Amino acid sequence: MALQRLLSGDPSKRSKVYLAIGALSLAKAIAVRNDRERFRRELRDAGLFLGVGLALRRFGKMRAQKRRELESQVPDWAIELATSEPAKRGVRNVAKQRLGRVSEPQAEPSLKDRAQRVLSSR
Repeated sequence: MALQRLLSGDPSKRSKVYLAIGALSLAKAIAVRNDRERFRRELRDAGLFLGVGLALRRFGKMRAQKRRELESQVPDWAIELATSEPAKRGVRNVAKQRLGRVSEPQAEPSLKDRAQRVLSSR
């Protein structure tokens, strides 16, 4: 899994998934402890999943803390201004213009239009 994809979204939710998989791998390693090779493989997998889960949990906490710090520095009037409906519409319009997208999808040409285009191109 790509690191960017791993860190996107909510890392604290993903960390729970990785920790659960790690715990299951650990239980599986204990269940197959008589087979030395398989035990090592499962133990290594459990360690990797638990490590990624703990790292994601820590990253999620750091990210939330940083967000709170940034939000505390922004004045309330700026937040209200940025979240107002006219501001949202303005951002949408600028994004559409920059991306070159039209607000309304174009209608598909009719059979008659396509036939005329084919005949006029010959």
